[in-house]
Amino acid sequence: MQRILTAELDLEMAGPVDVILQIAAARSVAFQAERLTVSIGGRELAATEILDPPDSVLASRLHRIRGEAGVVSVRYQAVVDGSAPVAGTDERETIAYLRPSRYAQSDEVFAQARRQFGGLQGRDLVAAVGDFVASSTIYSPGLSLGTDSAVTTLASGHGVCRDYAHLVIALLRAMDVPTRYVACYAPGLRPMDFHAVAEAYVDGVWYVVDATRLSNRRGLVRIATGRDAADCAFLSYYGGNIALTHLRVDAEVAGGAPEFDDAALDDHVGFVSIS
Repeated sequence: MQRILTAELDLEMAGPVDVILQIAAARSVAFQAERLTVSIGGRELAATEILDPPDSVLASRLHRIRGEAGVVSVRYQAVVDGSAPVAGTDERETIAYLRPSRYAQSDEVFAQARRQFGGLQGRDLVAAVGDFVASSTIYSPGLSLGTDSAVTTLASGHGVCRDYAHLVIALLRAMDVPTRYVACYAPGLRPMDFHAVAEAYVDGVWYVVDATRLSNRRGLVRIATGRDAADCAFLSYYGGNIALTHLRVDAEVAGGAPEFDDAALDDHVGFVSIS
């Protein structure tokens, strides 16, 4: 299964800005080809790659640039050939992904989680939480804010992929299941964009939970992994202001393969891992 990934960003800057991009597929991905270019006025800017964390097989790849006044164009293309072996984990990770975080306040939803999901464990618990978030939340582009959290989503019943992921994460952590946030490319996603899902650690394996039901989990390509969206933002900047004037994201399976890119063919019941 070969997947073709594309991301385009145009960033309008008034002056020098420290820009951090997180749009490249993760270190673990099996690449056939990959290219990232950052340019202004036809001249390329240097991008420094940083692994986070540097010792992890699944390390997210951050690219840091020093932007200049004008429109900085970012173009990323990659061809992913097959799947890499599913990586293991360690005690440090499982502890970190049990703790409350900025957007996944498991301590604040603890009482509801225990009341609603008490008595469930393992795969049954993960499936029940995914079903609850899927059925109780309405996918509503434009109605949620970048500062909304799991608590906000639980109260409002509205959100986008990041909000669904945060609520799944908070509820599962409240039930003592290590759960993490994953930003990814999702072939076949509609509307197409960067996507976010949760990963729950059950019986020694990380499994994907996509409560939006908008992706086919078997086609996902990992970009970044963290506690929540604060660790996985596709764009962050410091020391100035920028305007994102153009964003285009695309992901497709070469030659077409519905079993990997058609959300309707993912029952969201089976347990699937991202490489």
